[in-house]
Amino acid sequence: MELAALKVFVEVMRAGSFAAVARVHQVDPSSISRTIAMLEGELGFRLFQRTTRRLAATEAGALYFERMQPIVDELDRAGQEARDIVAEPAGRLRVTASVSFGHTILVPLLPRLRAAYPELAIDLLLTDTIVDLIAEKIDVAVRLGPRIDTGLIGTQLLRTRYRVCASPAYLNVAPRLRSPADLSVHDCLLFPYPGYRSLWRFRARNGETTEVPVHGAVTISNALALLSAARAGLGPVLLPDWLVGQDQQRGNLVDPFPKHEATATDFDTAAWLLYPSRAYVPRKVRAFIDFLKSHTRTGTSKRH
Repeated sequence: MELAALKVFVEVMRAGSFAAVARVHQVDPSSISRTIAMLEGELGFRLFQRTTRRLAATEAGALYFERMQPIVDELDRAGQEARDIVAEPAGRLRVTASVSFGHTILVPLLPRLRAAYPELAIDLLLTDTIVDLIAEKIDVAVRLGPRIDTGLIGTQLLRTRYRVCASPAYLNVAPRLRSPADLSVHDCLLFPYPGYRSLWRFRARNGETTEVPVHGAVTISNALALLSAARAGLGPVLLPDWLVGQDQQRGNLVDPFPKHEATATDFDTAAWLLYPSRAYVPRKVRAFIDFLKSHTRTGTSKRH
């Protein structure tokens, strides 16, 4: 019985589908199905009940998974630990992040990462949906927000501050923005998420907070597209500092309230590097985390 087939079985059980495992291995789902069928033939019993709508483990399959999962995981861990002793960071590292963070922060760092670790292959999955790290075999996820209770181990990569910005062209013709309350009469650019499309909060240096109702004719679900719309003079926008920083430095965007912090949810937010909870963190994961920290701002270790 091949270890590769047992690994595929464990992955299918965790993911709940042939298609999800096939995406990870970049093969056709029929290949995964054949592997499972061959394993079932060797074992002499069915591991899964297959229908056109769902895949479910048989009673025997569930029992087999319960016994085999720790064995397969331990074999993987033993091999990884042994390789880490004698080799530089190598292999395939699967990383997921939001489209905007990946495009703005991660992609520009890829040349230096590849130069530092030429034996490390990077699978960068950029999506604004929350990915199941176990099912998709993700090594590291970048998640944005306040403290995130996910049952994962992680470290803070950088703190995030949100800024209200608008283009100079817009500010030249729009009503004056003397204070955050003035936004209530402006046509703002909005995210279609709770808070972002209805109420923005501001905190002055003395700690005083203000809530400002906002409205707008343009709502966009992607931060990069919102950034482009703000550059084009369509109105004020609320975006994170790591996304608008270069545009502010170049004069493409202006923060009319530099003495205020802004948010739609929580003032204390961050970018977090999260990875599956396990006793051993592979060297490639540690190297990637250390690299990102050294090229951004130092984070603080946390458990989520």
